[in-house]
Amino acid sequence: MQQTNPQGHPINQEDYKLKDTSPRLGERWPGGGVRGGGGWMTGEKITSTYDLVEQMFYLYVRVVKAKNLPPNALTGSCDPYALVKLGNYKGKTRHFEKKTNPEWNQVFAFSKDRIQSSVLEVFVKDKEMVGRDDYLGKVVFDMNEVPTRVPPDSTLAPQWYRLEEPHGDGKVRGEIMLAVWMGTQADEAFPEAWHSDAASVHGEGVYNIRSKVYVSPKLWYLRVNVIEAQDVQPTDKSRLPEVYVKAQVGNQVLKTKISPTRTTNPMWNEDLVFVAAEPFEEQLVLTVADRVHPSKDDALGTISLQLNTFEKRLDHRPVHSHWFNLKKFGFGILEGDKRNELKFSSSIHLRVCLEGGYHVLDESTMYISDQRPTARQLWKHPVGILEVGILSAQNLLPMKTKDGRGTTDAYCVAKYGQKWVRTRTIIGSFNPKWNEQYTWEVYDPCTVITLGIFDNCHLGGNEKPAGGGPAKDSRIGKVRIRLSTLEADRIYTHSYPLLVLNPSGVKKMGELQLAVRFTCLSLANMIYLYGHPLLPKMHYLHPFTVNQLDNLRHQAMNIVAMRLGRAEPPLRKEVVEYMLDVDSHMWSMRRSKANFFRIMSLLSGAISVSRWFDDVCHWKNPITTVLVHVLFLILIWYPELILPTIFLYMFLIGIWNYRFRPRHPSHMDTKLSWAEAIHPDELDEEFDTFPTSKSQDIVRLRYDRLRSVAGRIQTVVGDMATQGERFQSLLSWRDPRATSLFIVFCLLAAVALYITPFRVVALVVGLLMLRHPRFRSKLPSVPSNFFKRLPARVDSMI
Repeated sequence: MQQTNPQGHPINQEDYKLKDTSPRLGERWPGGGVRGGGGWMTGEKITSTYDLVEQMFYLYVRVVKAKNLPPNALTGSCDPYALVKLGNYKGKTRHFEKKTNPEWNQVFAFSKDRIQSSVLEVFVKDKEMVGRDDYLGKVVFDMNEVPTRVPPDSTLAPQWYRLEEPHGDGKVRGEIMLAVWMGTQADEAFPEAWHSDAASVHGEGVYNIRSKVYVSPKLWYLRVNVIEAQDVQPTDKSRLPEVYVKAQVGNQVLKTKISPTRTTNPMWNEDLVFVAAEPFEEQLVLTVADRVHPSKDDALGTISLQLNTFEKRLDHRPVHSHWFNLKKFGFGILEGDKRNELKFSSSIHLRVCLEGGYHVLDESTMYISDQRPTARQLWKHPVGILEVGILSAQNLLPMKTKDGRGTTDAYCVAKYGQKWVRTRTIIGSFNPKWNEQYTWEVYDPCTVITLGIFDNCHLGGNEKPAGGGPAKDSRIGKVRIRLSTLEADRIYTHSYPLLVLNPSGVKKMGELQLAVRFTCLSLANMIYLYGHPLLPKMHYLHPFTVNQLDNLRHQAMNIVAMRLGRAEPPLRKEVVEYMLDVDSHMWSMRRSKANFFRIMSLLSGAISVSRWFDDVCHWKNPITTVLVHVLFLILIWYPELILPTIFLYMFLIGIWNYRFRPRHPSHMDTKLSWAEAIHPDELDEEFDTFPTSKSQDIVRLRYDRLRSVAGRIQTVVGDMATQGERFQSLLSWRDPRATSLFIVFCLLAAVALYITPFRVVALVVGLLMLRHPRFRSKLPSVPSNFFKRLPARVDSMI
């Protein structure tokens, strides 16, 4: 009998699993490849371009320029543009006004699979004569005579062609410079070309979304240490002021506490931390205010400072403080007087710097893709190269209606480190094929790459959303891959299910086919990283509070979304927020239950051991009980064998588990996420707005408070589960390098503890644990750093 969820939708577990695929990647490799289980194994490191995607042929037409075009007989001028026609596909260049020698330099790409014509026609038209269908001239190419360039080892030089009168009288109407060739997506012209499979024509308007590469803005932490102020004069001279300082950078506003002493020379010595992005567009605006009444504040002075004037600090060395003069406008902030009247000579004492030794967190630490500090001087050399071939998507669901029928205009976004990539949009296809390959430098293998599929809702001809608001690109699904779970120099070819949780339950939106390869540049440097802190040392020497990190991450995400939204084409806010998991901290009964059962799964091992020991005590298996007695007597008689036996046992378990090591990357797990058997009430709660949309005021207050508190509990429970799963992964070969290091350590520890007297070991361990704080470092220890880098099942959480 088939299993169903509470909403009555059938659940097919095979649809939610990772599937091996066999794309035709070997055709492009210089030395070929050998097919391995769940991936491709290569005998040598492959550096050829586009060897992780299937070969796709395109007909490229580069329209460079024209000359000696005849002017129009009526207007005496010419507004030319070129029209490239191949069967039913048409591509049009921009037009120039009153120019007989235009330069377009545009490239058009027509997919070979969709070519249904034997000739290619290039027309030159006058924009003013479009309605009369009067051409200035054309050039015709026979498709059988188009040259092929594979691989693209050189650039095909464009040539001048004479424009012939389209009516066949043979008159020459000027010349046009063209280059026509058959190439692949590895061609240098591919990224900027107009694509026939990624364009739709509506009348005279052509909508084309190309593939693009984006770079996140360089983010800094701005630390403002408000020390003190002098000679602040309240509006009411008969009372001593209750003074605080309000600091603002863009939309970020922070306030100090009210000075503990009511005086005209208040002191605070508080740190206010902001997020700032290069180039610095905002100013630091400081306002010294007097709390006259709980509902009224008087501005006693203000100052605006440019961010690029502040010192950039790379470590924890002290920064020089400065005094700044304050200005007061009118009689207070409520007066609105802008006469810039300097009423007094008050000043404020500040210590301000831009922190370059921190990594500005703009994504969840569980799925972090970059740990480098802001300052480039502190970066290390990369330890690997990540290559991802975004092949295609299969069986996507219709996301919108267009001309009365369901359709999807899909594109893929990948984010790793500071580099974002976006494939071209494939119009009106439920099985889009991108076959685009991208490369990232890897500075730490314990990081995660995130890929998301979206439906482009900003193309012409699409219907408005039901609510009448602005169109937003719809989420189709997301895939995460932790690099430390990948074997080096192996090509993984899998189809990943795209799972989305909506108010009706978990839903499969399709599948994303990828080819992934992680190449190790330096094994020694990679192993060296496993003993070092996950984040830059400033995070440990001068850590932020939990509330600070939450607020700063929220501000960093807003800045990244705003800056990427200003690119062309824009990477919109809803896309950036989905990729950065903006709502991962929100309360969810489903997530809490999932984290609870993660812990229960870990405890099940200890429960099984206790049951086994109880069976031993009750002689349910006499042979096992006798063997345990013998082992117990040996260890009591020779206590120095206890620790070597434990480490040797773990070493043997790790070797034995090598046979059962995972052979494919992790993926979204509906069972682990507790998304299959979720109750409708819990779904209604998870998709409820925050604050709640319930009508009763008292219910709203209590409900929001409960969700806020429960969200923190949920995070703590999830962290506990993560720590246990990291311990479990020591011998599971989930991270091949970490397990290799650990079992080698176990073997060495077993030998060392065997030849070292137990009393010496106990003395060294005891003295080490009880050592004086002077001999302790603020940085985490090597075992702690190693443990924090181990993978956990959080990668598979939806």
